[in-house]
Amino acid sequence: MASLMIQGCGSDVGKSTLVAGLCRLFANRGLIVRPFKPQNMSNNAAVTSDGGEIGRAQALQALACRTPATVHMNPVLLKPQSDVGAQVIVRGRMAGAYKARDFQGLKP
Repeated sequence: MASLMIQGCGSDVGKSTLVAGLCRLFANRGLIVRPFKPQNMSNNAAVTSDGGEIGRAQALQALACRTPATVHMNPVLLKPQSDVGAQVIVRGRMAGAYKARDFQGLKP
């Protein structure tokens, strides 16, 4: 099983769009492709078929792969509520609203 990771130094520079294009390219070549972003900060959420929330970019990537979007593709979604706080969505379900300093204590 081969893996490919796309990394970048900034936000909003096109990584997710590039990945969606690569997902479609590889799917068109008959490969089984699954997008994954472990943690995403975005107010743009999409709903999976089982009712969970993931980042819209990961939902688009799943569509490009021709596979149903699942919460496993984006297990942690942070939805900003203020300059210092966010709703924390874990595996598609709201875990609570936290300030950034408190969120650090939730990590294993």
